Amino acid sequence: MMNFDDLNISDDIKKAIANMGFDKLTPIQEMAIPEALKRKDIIGQAQTGSGKTLAFAVPVLERIFIPDKSPQAIILCPTRELCMQVASQIQKAGSGIKKLKVLAVYGGQPIGKQTRVLKKGVHIVVGTPGRVIDHIQRGNLDLIGVESVVLDEADEMLEMGFREDIETILANTPHQRQTMLFSATIPSEIKQIAGKYQKNPKFIKVSDNRDSIPKITQYSFKCNIKDKFNSLVRLIEVYDVNLALIFCNTKKSVNYVAKHLKKENFKVDSLHGDMTQKTRDKVMNKFRNGNIDILVATDVAARGLDIDGVEVIINYDVPQNIDDYIHRIGRTARAGKTGYAFSLVSDDEIPRFGNIKKRNSGKIIEKELPTLREIADIKNRRILDEAKSLIGEGNLDDYLRIIKNESEYDCAELAAALLKIIRGEY
Repeated sequence: MMNFDDLNISDDIKKAIANMGFDKLTPIQEMAIPEALKRKDIIGQAQTGSGKTLAFAVPVLERIFIPDKSPQAIILCPTRELCMQVASQIQKAGSGIKKLKVLAVYGGQPIGKQTRVLKKGVHIVVGTPGRVIDHIQRGNLDLIGVESVVLDEADEMLEMGFREDIETILANTPHQRQTMLFSATIPSEIKQIAGKYQKNPKFIKVSDNRDSIPKITQYSFKCNIKDKFNSLVRLIEVYDVNLALIFCNTKKSVNYVAKHLKKENFKVDSLHGDMTQKTRDKVMNKFRNGNIDILVATDVAARGLDIDGVEVIINYDVPQNIDDYIHRIGRTARAGKTGYAFSLVSDDEIPRFGNIKKRNSGKIIEKELPTLREIADIKNRRILDEAKSLIGEGNLDDYLRIIKNESEYDCAELAAALLKIIRGEY
């Protein structure tokens, strides 16, 4: 496995990447960066969380000529959230390059602020297709000096209906540009765009081996559609989830699940496409800052989300296809961490889930839902483990004195009664 020091790139970039905590290249980086540094067009197929942002950020940064303050690279992303994440990553990787200017442009933010920054001069623009088109039409963004174009999460952009915008942007960039395309899946539309706008692209696919795919344990649970919500609660309780993302297929389903989880006293909020950008940002900040433990979302609302520490992905509704399944479960096990992906499958969803299982590279293990007795035992065990931890810490003398004074009762019976009180089962 290569180290970043082995690459033929500037010391400023190497130092910045080291400061980011990266040493060895991931498989997609090792295969894509050397080819991209030769200015070859790239089609990179890799899942989210594979390190593909640096795979295109490094070659883009290596080509930037600081004295030229016009845009030299443009990176297109499907969502505002991903734009912000990619721009931040590029700024960190380029932190050693003096006077480097990186700007994220997206909807939901006043266009005037973005316009003022563009007028002052920007080297790299990271944007959603719609807002980039807006700036081009207003005369704020001239792409004549662009040398690199990157389509990040290309399949998601096409699925969201951005094909016409993408083609318009590509048509406004120089013919001799380098075009890099990164995607979790390669549907026919992507092949068409590659054939039309790329020159002999190098196709790179990260092989499905244990080192390159995220370490996600995938379980499925059959359930009656009427009991699906209760099944969801059981899973959350059994696995003692700290940070979870629950996917539903519709806004109605999102609202139902979030509303009833709140009634069960979970710290939860929802995210769907009908929300204003301001509301969505507020919800995301709550999730990111740990003010809520569970986020219930639709696929479109969760496009491009990259939240550290998401332990569990739960498919409350089985996704429509394998691509949606891949995008969903890719929100956990980020940056080499492990994660779980659970799917609740009702009778009417079995055929659709069967198709997903056939096309999924990772093994999905079918499990039985935990019984009420198992859940009770697990909850009791957690309390006892916490008690044992307190015994190890000491400082229990005052409490021991009180217990010993109750000599007419057996200590084990007292402990059992206290456990029952803690569980609220009296």
